[in-house]
Amino acid sequence: MSSGKVFLGVLAGAATGALAGILFAPAKGSKTRKKITRKGEDYLDAVKDTFNELLDAFTEKLEKVKDDVSEFAEKKMSKTEKPLKDTKTVPV
Repeated sequence: MSSGKVFLGVLAGAATGALAGILFAPAKGSKTRKKITRKGEDYLDAVKDTFNELLDAFTEKLEKVKDDVSEFAEKKMSKTEKPLKDTKTVPV
């Protein structure tokens, strides 16, 4: 199981627990709604941060693969160009 899925599972569990705690707490409705909104914004920020970290990691890996493929292609091209330069053309 990937660490991203575990983190999202923990985050979802924490959000559910916090929401349940707020809803069952003895407070006015307006205060409860403000708490829910504030907690929701906090969790949204955490999810955005995690998403950005995952996106950065993915982009970094993609760039590495791109560089590796380019390097591989250049090596293959240099090997195929060398024999072409050495061959003599025969007039027809």
